[in-house]
Amino acid sequence: MKTLVTLALRAFTDPGLTPTRLPAPLDTATSHLQSLALLAARLYVAQVFFLSGLTKLRDWSSTLALFNDIYQVPLLPPALAAHMGTAGELVLPVLLVLGLAGRFAGAGLFVVNLMAVLSLSADDLSPAAQAQHALWGVLALAVVLWGAGRWSVDRWLATRAA
Repeated sequence: MKTLVTLALRAFTDPGLTPTRLPAPLDTATSHLQSLALLAARLYVAQVFFLSGLTKLRDWSSTLALFNDIYQVPLLPPALAAHMGTAGELVLPVLLVLGLAGRFAGAGLFVVNLMAVLSLSADDLSPAAQAQHALWGVLALAVVLWGAGRWSVDRWLATRAA
C-alpha cells in the first residue's frame, strides 16, 4: 500500500523537472494523454487563426482599412503587415493541424498572436479578449515547448528516418 501511495504522489506532484519513470501502464497512458492534449491544442489554435485569416481574405478592402486605421503593427507598413498577418493566419494553422513543422507553426502563431495584442491599444482590447489571446498564446507556446506530439506528421517523419 505504501508503494502505491508513493507512486500516486509521484505521478500527481511531479513538476517534470527531472526525468522520472512512472510504472509502465501509467507512463503509457500519460504519454497518450499528452499527445491528445497537444492535438487538441493544435486543432483549437489552428481553427481560431485560420477562421480569422479567412475573414480577412473575404473582405480585403476592410482588412487593409483596419491595418491602416486601427491596428498599429510596430515596424511594418500597414499593407505589408496585412499581407504577412493574413498569410500567417492561413498557412501556419494548416501546418499546425498536420503537425508538420509543429514547433515552427506554434512559434509563428505565437508571434501573430503577440502582434495582434501589441497592435491594439489597451482600450480596444476587452478583458475577455485579453483572456482569449492569453489562452491562444499559452497553447501555441505549449506546442513550441513540447512539439506536435505523437499524432503528427513530425512524429511520422521521425519514425521513418530512424
